[in-house]
Amino acid sequence: MKNSKLVFLLTLVLAFSVIMAACANEPTGNEGGSDSDGDEGTADNGGGEGGDLIASMASDIVGLDLHGSNDTYSSNVASNIYETLVYHDAELELQNGLAESYEQIDENTWEFKLREGVTFHDDSEFNADVVKANLDRILDPEIASQRAFLYDMIEEVEVVDTYTVRLITEYPFAPLPAHLAHNGGGMMSADMIERDYEAMENGEEPGSVINEEAIGTGFFKFDSWSPGSEVKLVKNEDYWGEPAKVDSVTFRVVPEDGTRIADLNTGAAHIADPLSPSDVSQIEATDGMHVESTESVAMMYIGFNSQKEPFDDPNVRKALSMAINKQSIIDGIYDGHGLEARSPLAPKVYGYNENIDVIEYDPEEAKSLLEEAGYGEGELTITFNTSDHRERQNIAENVQQALAEIGVTANIEMEEWGSYLESTANGEQEMFVLSWSTVTGDGDYGLFPLFHSSQQGSAGNRTFTEDEELDEILMAARRNEDQEARLDQYIEAQNILADEAIILPLFHEDYLLGVSDSVEGLWQHPTRRLMLQDVTINN
Repeated sequence: MKNSKLVFLLTLVLAFSVIMAACANEPTGNEGGSDSDGDEGTADNGGGEGGDLIASMASDIVGLDLHGSNDTYSSNVASNIYETLVYHDAELELQNGLAESYEQIDENTWEFKLREGVTFHDDSEFNADVVKANLDRILDPEIASQRAFLYDMIEEVEVVDTYTVRLITEYPFAPLPAHLAHNGGGMMSADMIERDYEAMENGEEPGSVINEEAIGTGFFKFDSWSPGSEVKLVKNEDYWGEPAKVDSVTFRVVPEDGTRIADLNTGAAHIADPLSPSDVSQIEATDGMHVESTESVAMMYIGFNSQKEPFDDPNVRKALSMAINKQSIIDGIYDGHGLEARSPLAPKVYGYNENIDVIEYDPEEAKSLLEEAGYGEGELTITFNTSDHRERQNIAENVQQALAEIGVTANIEMEEWGSYLESTANGEQEMFVLSWSTVTGDGDYGLFPLFHSSQQGSAGNRTFTEDEELDEILMAARRNEDQEARLDQYIEAQNILADEAIILPLFHEDYLLGVSDSVEGLWQHPTRRLMLQDVTINN
């Protein structure tokens, strides 16, 4: 025990030495963990309200245009800048946000009464025209938003009066309020949107202005973004509700797990996001820091690009899936911090059913299926694509070993997170590992974007699945007002996913954070967002 503690302390000293050496040179884009100028190298731990809250995160954001990105890190930062009409509380129950109330007028019409007296960070007014500008933009083909699928059932956004707006849908769509709680339904300044369109007319890409200004109504305002290094937000002193407690939040890009822990230990950061399960025991054994754990609605999965051989053959997909022991991944890599997945939907999500078909671990049957598909032992070589996150690299190595036991050679290719998202959206991958979080709490979001053929690429369907029967079921479920019938349709869809082995759902992970004991009031949402409004920093 003494030896293990000594090794851990030496590791921290070495990591901190590397950080100090990096500070002696001009910082580069990948050294954001503790790079700083002047007196900003150490987190401010004093005095309750006020101070700069520093969160070390594994990857940089993709952007701050709500309609131009769909990744976790961008959403985490943006959710502290922009607000939605309604939002999900900790139990995934809908609560009023920028809308004071809402009701369904008829099967295709929803009316929202908006909160009065709310202003954006540029002092422009929040009103019904703003809601229309945002929803019209996300549905604009010129924007080509990755999140348009959330709202593409909306035919018209009708401004009734200054603070009343009606959303008229093409067909009945029961999950609409839940979709509006998604970060993609956040409200951005209409003046900023107008300037962004003007920039597009001058040849700029959509979002060029928004990524530089990021103007919302939230309790934090955008201050700066140094790509590859950090994003800084400052307190909105004029927030319409209860203001934030800290003066600012700095999200630093720190790819290395060990460096994030070292930052936490030395006081260079208050939050390490994420915390590797293998590091939990170290955090728990170290004075001055603790672990925050949250059950999630996320699924880690292995996907197969159905447009590439041999993954266009369901037998090959099923064989490779049967060779993988999910529980060994949960126990061996995540130290038990997760629940084995039966389907893409976590148990809390509407549409989940424990009696659906499941691909069981069966290496011998996997060999038989490969032989049926024409691949004898040693005759199949594939590429397994993964990002640079430690656990996902470990998953790739686990899978590599599992496939070797059935005579399949898997070559691992690793990419930086942003590049990985781009390449998988473009269909360059073969077999890959990714996650998806059903942030609306409804099966539509957990299934439609991942598997409907209209959502291929960056919207979610990175397996490039094209299944006419599945398409019909998923579309019908979106339009069905009968909740029991919708549930049956989602069960049917999940059975197809298992029968065709379109993906292998691995597990629903627990979200883990390393947190300084000086931080109070922090909690993490089941959708992984850091809830920072009530955070204080104390000695």
